[in-house]
Amino acid sequence: MSSWLKRTALAAAATVAFSSFAVAQVVYNRGNTGDPETLDTHKTSTVQESHILRDMLEGLVAYNAKAEAVPGQAEKWEIGDDGKTYRFTLRSGLKWSNGDPITAEDFVYSYRRIMDPATGSKYANILYPIKNAEKINKGQAKVEELGVKAVDAKTVEITLESPTPYFIELLTHQTSLPVHKASVEKFGKDFVKPGNMVSNGAYKLAEFAPNSHIKLVKNENYWDAKNVKIDTVNFIPHPDLAAGVRRYEAGELDSMDELPADQIKALKERFKEQVRLGPYLGTWFFIVNSSKAPFNDVKVRQALSMLIDREFVAEQIWGQTMQPGYSFMPPGVGNYGEPAYMSYKDQSPIDREEAAKKLLTEAGFGPGKPLKVEVRYNTTDNNRNSVIAIAEQWKQAGVETSFINTDGKTHFAHLRDGGDFDVARYGWIADVNDPSNFLFLLKSDNKGFNAGKYNNPQFDKLLDQAATELDLKKRADIMRQAEAIAMKDMPWIPIMYYGKSNLISPKIQGFVQNTRGVYPSRFLSKTQ
Repeated sequence: MSSWLKRTALAAAATVAFSSFAVAQVVYNRGNTGDPETLDTHKTSTVQESHILRDMLEGLVAYNAKAEAVPGQAEKWEIGDDGKTYRFTLRSGLKWSNGDPITAEDFVYSYRRIMDPATGSKYANILYPIKNAEKINKGQAKVEELGVKAVDAKTVEITLESPTPYFIELLTHQTSLPVHKASVEKFGKDFVKPGNMVSNGAYKLAEFAPNSHIKLVKNENYWDAKNVKIDTVNFIPHPDLAAGVRRYEAGELDSMDELPADQIKALKERFKEQVRLGPYLGTWFFIVNSSKAPFNDVKVRQALSMLIDREFVAEQIWGQTMQPGYSFMPPGVGNYGEPAYMSYKDQSPIDREEAAKKLLTEAGFGPGKPLKVEVRYNTTDNNRNSVIAIAEQWKQAGVETSFINTDGKTHFAHLRDGGDFDVARYGWIADVNDPSNFLFLLKSDNKGFNAGKYNNPQFDKLLDQAATELDLKKRADIMRQAEAIAMKDMPWIPIMYYGKSNLISPKIQGFVQNTRGVYPSRFLSKTQ
């Protein structure tokens, strides 16, 4: 080979090597505690789904890395003097992942779709502050009457029923994420499948292999694509948390968003600063089926609550990553103050047990007739250990417990679809930092979340009253009265306040621990 040919060949090889290096893909293998039940933003309701959807779709308002509400698809907004009119100006040049322009009409269509009873959204009531939303969702008005309109192609105007102090933050929620009208109309329920789904966020859907992974790839049409550092995000389900840790240690996962609580001490010793712990605005519950005998007896519900040693469960089972919970809402909820605690919060476990036994006797149960309880729960190590520990505590008063456990997708679908149960594990993480976002779960007309069919007209009346009260202090007092009723009726048994535990690889940069558990991939980067 001539000298000239050798030099040419070497230059070509160098060019190929350099090109390969330059286009090397950054892949983030992100652990998720379970598969989504759906990727239809108007039918979703779980935290696992929100992580995925938040990467693929963006609303008028979005979360930043610190879980603060910041401009999303809207570059700015203005609030009218009446506190009920919000006008959003969209960014210039917005496009869907397929190249279609994004206009104000896309948001009008999306808000109408979630409120349309035909959609069957279980989470539509979170958007009831919007004018006529509740009437539409209950079939009492037409979708065209919704208080959302396109002033022009770049301007969305939203009118509320009454001033709502948390409305901007509410728009960060997954229910406010838009859908692509043409795809929905063309593919129906299959619009969420790879190849069909069109997104407007930092990533788009490439693959969905149940029990294996969901692959998202960078959306080149996203308005801030130049600042998105990670090319591919693989959401990998790990309901078996101990197995998830092993996969993390083997380098198969770059992060986990829940850790096996009984291993926290050992994990901190092994992974040191890679273990991130912090508060999380949520409560871990048992839902009691208030519509079913004998659980329709408040004495039975109170007895089951009093028998639970919350300190033991939080400290011994959850390794102090959770805190004992004695109120429906965790401390620190905005626009509220101190929660309404259970009356026996400061009693000793022995005194509580004696009082619980007396209540069970009054309800007709005792040595010759034990109370039998079937507990449903979604399968994770932490949940299994918790329900077994609580069953042992109930046993001290003669309560006999059996269990049904399923994957999270099946468990939550069973509850949302009105399936039968005695007691079911549930967790609620705040969508917005406001007391209404907890107490609305117990409204009698909340078919999507009031799985235990709790019905107390006085409770409902107080929440309706609070919804129209503009004075935040008076509003908080009204809601505290409602929470006090719930703590007496005990339709849901609060057991712990959530804490957040994460494992984060040193290769992942930009992670910020926050009380909302929100970590959009677009703000992260990864070193190779």
